[in-house]
This record gives sequence, C-alpha cells and structure tokens, in this order.
Amino acid sequence: MIDTHCHLDVPRFDADREEVLSRAWAAGVTGMVVPAIGPDSWEALLEWPRRDARVQVGLGIHPQLLPELNPADDDTHLATLDELLGRGGAVAVGECGLDGPSETGAPMERQLRVFDAHLQLAVKHGLPLLVHCYRAHPHLIRYLKDHPIPPAGLLMHSYSGSADLTPKYVSAGCHFSLAGPVSFLEARRPIEALKVIPVDRLMAETDAPDQAPHPHRGTRNEPAHLPLVIDAMERALNQPLRDVLLANTHRFFKAWKSPSPHRGEGLG
Repeated sequence: MIDTHCHLDVPRFDADREEVLSRAWAAGVTGMVVPAIGPDSWEALLEWPRRDARVQVGLGIHPQLLPELNPADDDTHLATLDELLGRGGAVAVGECGLDGPSETGAPMERQLRVFDAHLQLAVKHGLPLLVHCYRAHPHLIRYLKDHPIPPAGLLMHSYSGSADLTPKYVSAGCHFSLAGPVSFLEARRPIEALKVIPVDRLMAETDAPDQAPHPHRGTRNEPAHLPLVIDAMERALNQPLRDVLLANTHRFFKAWKSPSPHRGEGLG
C-alpha cells in the first residue's frame, strides 16, 4: 500500500514523527508521498527521500496558503519552484489547486494564475500534478476544458466531486485519490463518485493529519490508517482493490521499485 498524500512534515507530527512512520510500515504501508504546502518547506522536503526512499515528495503552493503570501512575491516563489524542480528529487508538482470562495481566501483570479503556473511547471519538468479542489469544481472544470493536463498526469487528491462531475474529469484524463470521507458512516457522495471512476484511475491516501477515517474520525490522522480507507473503497465496489491501487500508484508516480529500498532496490 502507498499513501499518495500525507503531510507528515507539519508541526502536528513534530513530537512523534518517527513513531508515526513506524506504525505506518507496521500497518503494511510501503511508501508515501508528502506534498509541500508552501515555499518554506521545499528545501527540507527534498532531503527526505535521500534519507528514506519510501518517502517521496511533491513541491508546490497550496491555494489555502496564498492569503499568507504577498501576491507581489508569487513570481519569485514560482521561479524558485522551477529551479528546485529542475534539481530533481520531487516526484510531483503540488500540492496546488483551487479553493472555493471564503472571506479569508485568495481571489480566484490569483488562484487560477498560480495554478496555471504549476501546471506549466509540471509539463516542463515531466512530472504529474497533485491537485486540491474544494468548492471550486466549476472553476477547475472550465480551466481543464482549455488546458490539457500534463502528459505525466493529474491526480485529484482527496477527490470531493460529485458522481455527475466525475465523468468530466475522467474525460480530461485525470486520476483520483480517495481519503477518509469514503469511510464515514454517512458517506454517500464519495461512494457514488467512486462507482463511476475507472478502476485503473484510482488511488488511495490519508491526507494526514486531516480527514481521519472511521472509526478515528475527529482525531489526528496518520498513514497507518490507510488500510481503513482502502477497506471502505473495497466494500463500496464489492471487489478487492489493493493490488490494482498499488499498480496504479506505481504507474502514475514511477517513484518506487520492488522490493525494499533498504536493500538498495526501491520498494514494493
């Protein structure tokens, strides 16, 4: 199992990060992708895969972070991102994307400009794009009508779109990663969407420390909970998924090999 999206670099894990990782490996997680949320973490994240090849990283700017960043610095941050991606070491561009209207959010025009820059960087560097979209699906659908996804792919992280919207993303060539909400007792929307996603486009994630699956909902999430997400997906589709999810993830990220990285050969 590979957790395609978890934020183990955030302060909520500072006190017990190694224990969290140990629990993940013990639970059968064999790899994970830790995507950046902003420029302050980029350099440190690039060091992580050098220490442990099971942990791969993405570099990007989360749309919810934009209000904390001066718009006048956007071009500088994006130029730095371009330079760091050119060094190698990241397996994806992101987390990036669009976030719905709120009193504290960045204007959609700015979000779209920064998102477009991420997509162009993904194309330039031959990397897939990790996309956050919350309450902004109409904006993203309109954007994707005019902008092809990167050749290396686009992954809708913690997919929250409806079953009606999903075919539009499928037609655009997107992949989809589901998180804890698919396991919630009242889960209907994510399950309905799951049922119309082609199985060969599916992946799974925890989005730790957020979105803990049932029965841990409301607590700090961690990658060791990934089996609960996959179990919920298997129940919803009434079919085994672990092997196909692993194959999809390997094919999308091209980041791990088999067997263990500690024998110098990657991981399964």
